[in-house]
Amino acid sequence: MPALPSSLISTLSCAPALTVAETAGGLSEVLAGLPDPRARRGVRHRLTVVVTAAVCAVVAGYRSYSAIAEWVADVPAATAVALGMTPDRRPSEAMIRRLLQAMDPQLLTAAISVWLAGRATATVSTAGRAIAVDGKTLRGSRSSDTVARHVMTACDQATGVVMASIDVDGKTNEITRFQPLLDQISDLRGTVITADALHCQREHVTYLAEHGAHWILTVKGNQPHQHGQLTTLPWRAVPDATRDTDRGHGRREIRSCKILTISTGIDFPHAVQAIQIRRRRRRLDQPKRFTTETVYAITDLRVHQAKPAQLAAWIRGHWSIENKIHWVRDVTYDEDRSQIRTGTGPQVMAALRNAAIGALRLTGVTNIAAANRHHARDSTRPLALLGIT
Repeated sequence: MPALPSSLISTLSCAPALTVAETAGGLSEVLAGLPDPRARRGVRHRLTVVVTAAVCAVVAGYRSYSAIAEWVADVPAATAVALGMTPDRRPSEAMIRRLLQAMDPQLLTAAISVWLAGRATATVSTAGRAIAVDGKTLRGSRSSDTVARHVMTACDQATGVVMASIDVDGKTNEITRFQPLLDQISDLRGTVITADALHCQREHVTYLAEHGAHWILTVKGNQPHQHGQLTTLPWRAVPDATRDTDRGHGRREIRSCKILTISTGIDFPHAVQAIQIRRRRRRLDQPKRFTTETVYAITDLRVHQAKPAQLAAWIRGHWSIENKIHWVRDVTYDEDRSQIRTGTGPQVMAALRNAAIGALRLTGVTNIAAANRHHARDSTRPLALLGIT
């Protein structure tokens, strides 16, 4: 993933901008620019110390305020000193809880994104980078008198790193939060944005065109006019542009992709190509029973800008965000059963989980649960991962 400009932080707060060189070493530098919601008087533990320790605990697989406090209490004195704590005066569970419940999750996500960008080894330009926009409901944040919080994120497809996040409250929906979410990413030029059918909106593609970004959007029944036009295109006369087969999890899947240039016939601004994705699946113990799913998409990318295999990879990469981020948070970190509900706690904890997952992904980790256990066995391992010496 290419380095994000330091202005990502400075556009969201009054904190001084940090360069990638400054953020590449550790997490404390970017966190130093975040506003502390606590009153100055009586602050014993700096925000950078508490949040960095919380990320370390989450890297080790800890899931709640109490668990984070237990990790902090149990680490050896040398580890506490490395984190910036006095060994005989460490943050309590109550102090950790109150701080994390009051922090701004959007600023925290932006700071973490800049830090992860500084740690990324890729140095290519933003051209060709794909960002998936997707939403997730924090089901555990639901209470008897409040609905569950909903968060929309922008993730780098290649790394699975969350680059921006925004809250979607009950008074609005994902459509109205699309542009504010991407505004957090300072440079979209040459980037390919992928999104599900909900975001197949004319205003969205106009916004992306103004920012020099490309897009691939799924089209379903929420856009009946465009969906009807796509289904009536002469797909039978079009050969498969790509075709591949996968086996795993007790099933076989055959995916084929057809692409048509649409100079006319599709009433959607900037649309240049139409894509048909057909997925045929069967369980290995039922060789004669296939299920078929056909999905349509449109893009402003021209033939010379992206080969069919690349288009298919980006479309599949969008779906993979569910596995790289959401599934890990739901299953490995048990997010849906989290009892954290007060203040901004649900969103802040989601940001800490994203930080842990992103840091692990950038080291080549594919099994997050195993990585959690590995880092839980030695308190110095999370520090090394975060660049703390």
